[in-house]
Amino acid sequence: METETKIRRMYFVTKLTIKDISRQLKLSRNTIRRAIRAKCAGETYQRQSSSEPKMGPFKSILEKWLSEDHKLPRKERRNATGYFSELKSQGYQGAYDSVQRIVKHWRLTHKESLAAFIPLSFSPGEAYQFDWSTETIELDGIVKKLKIAQFRLCYSRKFFLVAYSNEKQEMLFDAHNRAFVFFDGLCTRGIYDNMKTAVVTASMKKEPVFNKRFLLMMDHYLIEPTACNPSSGWEKGQVENQVDNIRGWVFKPRLKFKNLIELNVYLHNKCQELAKKHAHPEMKQKKIEEVFTEEKSHLRQLPDLFDCYSERSALVSSTCLVTFDKNRYSVDCYYANKTVSVRVYATSIQVFFDNKNIASHTREFSSNKTISSPWHYLSLLDRKPGALRNGLPFKDWELPAPILDVKNILMKRKGGDRECVDILLGMREHGIEAVTVACELALTDKVISRDYIINALNRLKLNSNPENIETPDGLKLKQEPTSNCSHYNSLLQESQDAI
Repeated sequence: METETKIRRMYFVTKLTIKDISRQLKLSRNTIRRAIRAKCAGETYQRQSSSEPKMGPFKSILEKWLSEDHKLPRKERRNATGYFSELKSQGYQGAYDSVQRIVKHWRLTHKESLAAFIPLSFSPGEAYQFDWSTETIELDGIVKKLKIAQFRLCYSRKFFLVAYSNEKQEMLFDAHNRAFVFFDGLCTRGIYDNMKTAVVTASMKKEPVFNKRFLLMMDHYLIEPTACNPSSGWEKGQVENQVDNIRGWVFKPRLKFKNLIELNVYLHNKCQELAKKHAHPEMKQKKIEEVFTEEKSHLRQLPDLFDCYSERSALVSSTCLVTFDKNRYSVDCYYANKTVSVRVYATSIQVFFDNKNIASHTREFSSNKTISSPWHYLSLLDRKPGALRNGLPFKDWELPAPILDVKNILMKRKGGDRECVDILLGMREHGIEAVTVACELALTDKVISRDYIINALNRLKLNSNPENIETPDGLKLKQEPTSNCSHYNSLLQESQDAI
């Protein structure tokens, strides 16, 4: 700028020639001519149009793709790099810059990049933002798309990640419990989008209506939920931006783990590592972890964790099964054909009847599986002993080795299933350990029979020491009786004298 100003003064005021100016300033004559021809110093060259010789017919293809993508949600639209890769696969040999210029000009023309936003500011401990993302992970050799729950403290930018198979409500609750334990405290407010697991209805004109169970969790932690306006992701822009950053920091290249437990341990440690590594976006002289340490004193104390389940009613079938999410889970046969309450947790299924827990199972995430416990059907064996041979709950029943050995021997005999059932029913009264010992005795003495084992169970029970019973004070005698045989001896002496 200073040189151009000097050139223009020498030419227009001092009236020096271009040759003289070039000699004095040691500049090329073309440079001097460009400064003289400009309307003012500092004027830069703007290309009015580009020839783009190699773009040719590919330009119409690119504009067609841009027009098609314009109708898609913003997250699903391709960027200039994506267009460039696809054009190359169709034979384009030009430069990336040509593609980028066309994409930029098209989007400016169609007002895709003209959005304006208001910067947001948060106090320490004031709020966190939450969002789900979808990431591709390899678990046990199988490539799967998993849902990642992402939290971000608005002041310190400390974040937390946890992976699930889906984003149902029980997963949402479990993610909150894990996040609050990770942060070791609570914010005053939580910012969410309009996901159905939290918000029932959302409108620009009316207040959002939150899910009742979600509100119970918010009430438990005394957090004020805030729902963004529809199509206003910028209201939780921090976590929206985090999703893109985390994808590059954590999930590329593709992660490979044995199961979700190992993956979530890795994500937990990675969150700590990245917080110590990356600088705070506003306080650039500090790391995120340092700012989080300052914010931590402003977080509220964490109470007992929320009981993070979603609940629904179900009818127990005649085969003692309840159906949930395309899978079947067994309950005790006493509750067949009754309506029960199924509490669904992130990793387990709990079945209740009149607030009594009647069944617990590990949750199955595949389809058309039957998860049954033989203990739920044990009472039915008394009336249906034949089910011991082909009953689904009893096929892979893991019993102690002595009981299995006795069972295998008895099942080969005629009527052995009835004998075997009577022995197994003994577990209800005596316990599995006592039946195991009785079967060991039968195998040692080589007397494999129901009567011998039941007899052994009774003997084991009789040999057990009785419980000490203390007499209440109200039943105690004021004068305890003493043993005295003298009266008996006197009667015996009188009888002998009479003889």
